[in-house]
Amino acid sequence: MSQLKIILTSLLTGGLAFSGQCAVLWVGVGQTYSSIEAAATVAMPGDTIRVKNGVYTQKQNLINLQGTSSAGIVIEAETTDSVFWRGGNEAWHLTDVAYLEVAGFVFEQQKVNGVNIDDGGSYETPSHHVLIRNCTFRDMDASGNNDLLKLSGLNDFQIRNCLFQNGSEGGSGVDMVGCHRGSFLSNRWENMGSNCIQAKGGTQYLVIERNWFENGGGRALNLGGSTGLQFFRPIDAPFEAADILVNSNVIVGADAAVSFTGSVRVEVSNNTIYKPGRWVFRILQETVDTTRFAKCGLGRFNNNLVVVDDQLSTTVNVGPNTAPETFEISNNLWHHTDLFVFEPSLPVGESNGVYGQKPRLKDEANMDFDLQSTSPAIGKAKSGSVPKVDFLGRSFNSPASIGAFEGNPSSSSARNHEENHIVKVFPNPVHDVLRVSCSGDVDYMHVVDVVGRDLCQVTWENQTMVIDTHDYPNFFMIQIGFSDGSTIVKSVVRFK
Repeated sequence: MSQLKIILTSLLTGGLAFSGQCAVLWVGVGQTYSSIEAAATVAMPGDTIRVKNGVYTQKQNLINLQGTSSAGIVIEAETTDSVFWRGGNEAWHLTDVAYLEVAGFVFEQQKVNGVNIDDGGSYETPSHHVLIRNCTFRDMDASGNNDLLKLSGLNDFQIRNCLFQNGSEGGSGVDMVGCHRGSFLSNRWENMGSNCIQAKGGTQYLVIERNWFENGGGRALNLGGSTGLQFFRPIDAPFEAADILVNSNVIVGADAAVSFTGSVRVEVSNNTIYKPGRWVFRILQETVDTTRFAKCGLGRFNNNLVVVDDQLSTTVNVGPNTAPETFEISNNLWHHTDLFVFEPSLPVGESNGVYGQKPRLKDEANMDFDLQSTSPAIGKAKSGSVPKVDFLGRSFNSPASIGAFEGNPSSSSARNHEENHIVKVFPNPVHDVLRVSCSGDVDYMHVVDVVGRDLCQVTWENQTMVIDTHDYPNFFMIQIGFSDGSTIVKSVVRFK
């Protein structure tokens, strides 16, 4: 699963390519186009639809707005956080879109859903390759099952550097039904009703990494759920959710930080969980049909730093029709602020848990959960379950620290590696021929698949290498090692 994580976390960073000769279509009062809808009717792959600063209230319906793998379409605010889509039932409804980037908008005060992206009910033709970045979704004007961002039948997507704030009492920050191959990177959720993120209806292959979840409602992360059988994507999916990685996040409050709900193969590792209201995590099965659905199981809860107080009802809530005995629990640090020694009540035995020691966080009062240099969490993580970087983007050591923060960061981080060595992989997605260029003294370059098996070892000869990808799978990675000991990994999507 760790190799899959690397692919998904970088799936769309740099994955959309644009031609410098393409048009900018201006939208707003006095501009060429009065609405995004109008601009979308003439937009071509590679074009940018740019919206003038201001407040807009008319719902935008965008159907079949599609770029290509080499030339996406961008919809962007003139200035980030200065274009507001305010009120109405929905701000935007996007159907059957592809290779689309949305950037810089504020969506607020909607009554049904903030933004809705779907496949038009056609499961065989999902929306795909959508990047949403630097957007704000906030202040739902509703109290029921209404979501700030609703995704149904969306594949190959990324939500990055967004803010989700003040959701509906009965809704989610992001609700997914039948979505696949997506990542949530460096976002922030505050004051949700039911969930920050809900993934259900056959959702599979997600990475949730380096996010901040605060007061996330009943279940900050509801990994699974309860979906009407007619809405599953694919229609015969044998689980609500599967193959999800939750790494390097901070989760503050909520009744439960995480709920495994009708899900399988979900790994929750190296997170900092601070004072959940009732449970640290739950194991539930809400969609029950033993002839079709596997019992919730095969989950992992490793390397997490957990701080609880007297709000806690029980550490783990286990519901009927589940398989808690199939879970792996290992190398977590548990601390109760009101007890000298706290041993959590767990559904299976934990190996190498850290009990009875204060985590020594830098400044709990101001929610700075980085580790002091004397923290007992340092160097105690289980190897094999550690993500690449911590919440702050620093490389985890080996052995790594427990929790979302590396307490003994090396002088060079993953971020510094990127600064020291510029690596370009293009085109990405690729059809046939891939080009890789980089600066610095290269020791090696490997091409590997999702489980880390070598597809090719490349002898580095020039600053730009050309690789024939005809026989490669749909997803693979380029691993480049440098003489200074640093490594950079780039993931690649191939369309056959």
